[in-house]
Amino acid sequence: MSTKGNYLGEFEELVLLSVASLIDDAYGVSVMKYINQETGRNVNISAVHEGLKRLQRKGFVESNVGGATQVRGGRRKRFFVLTDVGRSTLEEVMLLKLQLYSKVPNFKLKLT
Repeated sequence: MSTKGNYLGEFEELVLLSVASLIDDAYGVSVMKYINQETGRNVNISAVHEGLKRLQRKGFVESNVGGATQVRGGRRKRFFVLTDVGRSTLEEVMLLKLQLYSKVPNFKLKLT
């Protein structure tokens, strides 16, 4: 994860965490809505699609295309799932951040 090509930016981390949380229902719009709902950040669909593409190029997610539906006018959704590399990258990022936070004097995490 430490090489520049596999660097995980803050927005990419949010997208990757969203894919991990949504499990089998992670596609562009669902990821966008999840980020909006969970963080209060108003992100646009283009940014999410670009983030998903970057994560796929880095090997952190894989995708497949679902079936066409009438609701979507015959268009198909591209679903994303976390890879083993993506999962281990999230674990590394979380451990690194916890390690760094633990060194901040008089800092206590409130996880509620």
